[in-house]
Amino acid sequence: MPQTRIDVFEKARTHERLEQLTAARAADVLPYFRVLEGPARPVVEMEGAERIMLGSNNYLGLTADERVVNGARDALERYGTGLTGSRLLNGTIPLHLELERELAEWMETDDALVFSTGHQANLGVLGTILAPGDTVIADSGDHASILDGCLLSRAKLRAFRHNRMEKLERSLERAAGDGGGVLVVVDGVFSMEGDIAPLGEIADLCERFGARLMVDEAHGAGVLGRRGAGTAELLGLEPRVDLRVGTFSKSLAACGGFVAGPADVIDFLRVQSRAYLFTASSVPAAVGAALAALRILRGPEGPGLLAAVLENARRLRDGLEALGFAVVRPQPLSAPGAQLDAPGVLDGTIVTPIVPVLVGDDWKAVLLWRALYDAGVFVNTALHPAVPPGGALLRTSVMATHDAATIERALVAFAEVKTAFEAEHGPLPGPGTH
Repeated sequence: MPQTRIDVFEKARTHERLEQLTAARAADVLPYFRVLEGPARPVVEMEGAERIMLGSNNYLGLTADERVVNGARDALERYGTGLTGSRLLNGTIPLHLELERELAEWMETDDALVFSTGHQANLGVLGTILAPGDTVIADSGDHASILDGCLLSRAKLRAFRHNRMEKLERSLERAAGDGGGVLVVVDGVFSMEGDIAPLGEIADLCERFGARLMVDEAHGAGVLGRRGAGTAELLGLEPRVDLRVGTFSKSLAACGGFVAGPADVIDFLRVQSRAYLFTASSVPAAVGAALAALRILRGPEGPGLLAAVLENARRLRDGLEALGFAVVRPQPLSAPGAQLDAPGVLDGTIVTPIVPVLVGDDWKAVLLWRALYDAGVFVNTALHPAVPPGGALLRTSVMATHDAATIERALVAFAEVKTAFEAEHGPLPGPGTH
């Protein structure tokens, strides 16, 4: 029998990040897989100490809300711990149908479909809507799940440089000769930088070239717009976006994903999407929690929660800039139909709950993360290849339930850490360099 000369496990022993990973573990500065020991609140218990949580996507702070907990508990008690089957077979319960109906109402679309995770939503939509012969055009800053869905589809992938409309236009020109259908897919709010896609210009180009447009609202839904329906709503572009994908793992305080759009497309996905048909249904507790969170957001408290998280984002951003950190600027809302009276909009600008702090060097970012961690503040760290080379950053994020005093405590820690860090490691990038 012939024997292979290549061990498929060899890459695990020789990959390019192995040396850095080993060194980071040895120095106890690895910023990943830290252990949370309680609920995801504004201040958490993590590895034996109290830390201000500036690294959660719990934007509305609803994971510990008693109504959401009760929604999960009621579903658990009625339907048990799991459904042990796909939605196609024995995995559909009334809560799924209620959630899909209310998601469609919230998004103001014909229909919606719930997936077990947000990652599966992108896989399931892109891997089904697209086919070999089609072309998909994606922003280079799109979430990994979008790239995975594009690759799964086997459509021709054309990427354009982040938010560069002349690059998108060129990609659309080239796609016109590819021979199949064309779909442009972008994040509404980009998960690392926290910036908003120029959806007005993107929609104009899609209409000019006859392409369809899909927006991933994972970090926009439950955050932006009068209804909190996301970037397309905030910018007044909902009728011009063909499909919107979202997740329950951010503002909706659970786990799962969804797609909202035209009834015929959603029904096609319902009977053709392999990521939907061939995976176990969401656990009932997650569906119950997401439904309860959505009802809070759509109820009388919703506008206040949206305003609170966006005001906290601006407070943190402004405070970090005043301390000399390189942070994103408030983003102007230039689309003609933008909701300038929506929660969080100030002087025609908005700051999303994702406030990245540019560091530049990977090792500096890791060491700065550790100094903040020891000072009682948890943030996320983004290194290459999650960001471009030399673009390492600390990704901070806020919740509606952070109070001003807690954010001020975090800023004091940032100030103290910055002084000590720069004395030992040299200056960090300053305002205006992000």
